[in-house]
Amino acid sequence: MPHEVHAVVAAKRGAPVELRTIVVPDPGPGEVLVAVQACGVCHTDLHYRDGAISEEFPFLLGHEAAGVVESVGPGVTDLAPGDYVVLAWRAPCGSCRSCRRGRPWYCFDSRNAGQPMTLLDGTPLAPALGIGAFAEKTLVAAGQAVKVDPSARPEAAGLIGCGVMAGYGAAVHTGGVGSGDTVAVIGCGGVGNAAIAGASIAGARRVIAVDIDDRKLDGATRFGATHTVNSRGTDPVEAVRGLTGGHGADVVIDAVGRPETYRQAFSMRDLAGTLVQVGVPDPDMRIELPLIDLFSRGGALKSSWYGDCLPSRDFPVLIDRYLSGRLDLGGFVTETIALDEVESAFDKMRDGRVLRSVVVL
Repeated sequence: MPHEVHAVVAAKRGAPVELRTIVVPDPGPGEVLVAVQACGVCHTDLHYRDGAISEEFPFLLGHEAAGVVESVGPGVTDLAPGDYVVLAWRAPCGSCRSCRRGRPWYCFDSRNAGQPMTLLDGTPLAPALGIGAFAEKTLVAAGQAVKVDPSARPEAAGLIGCGVMAGYGAAVHTGGVGSGDTVAVIGCGGVGNAAIAGASIAGARRVIAVDIDDRKLDGATRFGATHTVNSRGTDPVEAVRGLTGGHGADVVIDAVGRPETYRQAFSMRDLAGTLVQVGVPDPDMRIELPLIDLFSRGGALKSSWYGDCLPSRDFPVLIDRYLSGRLDLGGFVTETIALDEVESAFDKMRDGRVLRSVVVL
């Protein structure tokens, strides 16, 4: 029997989101129905609301979620009602050319639920990142629901479903930060602080946080930054070089995603250093760099898509680190809110007043 639940819907480009009643079907083959307990408010949700990702309105927003499996569809054998899960927007298919080559974190055919969730009049909803979890219940592919330790608080656990995993993975997986490395992270929002935490856990000797907001820089030290640079009044490239013996950092992570921060990251690398872009740029942004510098500096320029993660492998590990006190997931939660407060949470996000607002149901 279909389920009528409350959910946050972006009906048209740039308009305030609405709390609507939607219809969620029972799970079909390979699908699971999840009762959502908490869902973080991510910048990606704001991009959907503003039409910066696609024009497939109306959108069912929310994707950074934890909850409990309520029922499973035919063919689902590794999940059962009552399982505590974090939702992932990557569910490797196992059969594409990337999966067959042993690189499922680059899967080209990630799985989503096949049945649509709809408005009461039958209008199909496009779920954000294939999830749509600003809702009391949501329908996902079984591979998107990753079992984790049920003792983790849902408002903290859900954050590894997107922002924390993206930043942490940018440092650990994409950047390959290792013991003794020097690391600089530009942008100290949720993703940037997760990169700082990942670099610290991976054994970086020096982790330099770069931002234009002293409040964010103060917060970055909580996640493992050893040094901070306010780039509003200081040349961040020279500052990072000064903190690394004049050489530059081994790994620089751009968690902002703007041409100016990318150029800064490019220049503050050591010779043969690695630049990782994990901040999401606007589609119309362009970058121009001298080709001779690309050639002569060596190293690697990488983009990190979801932290190059494999959710089934990485989510339980991050939850274990949270529960052991090594990863401060709770530190990312600025406030908890209700479903009808998502629009105001977007305002706080734009103003830089929060790391994460988290909807608790």
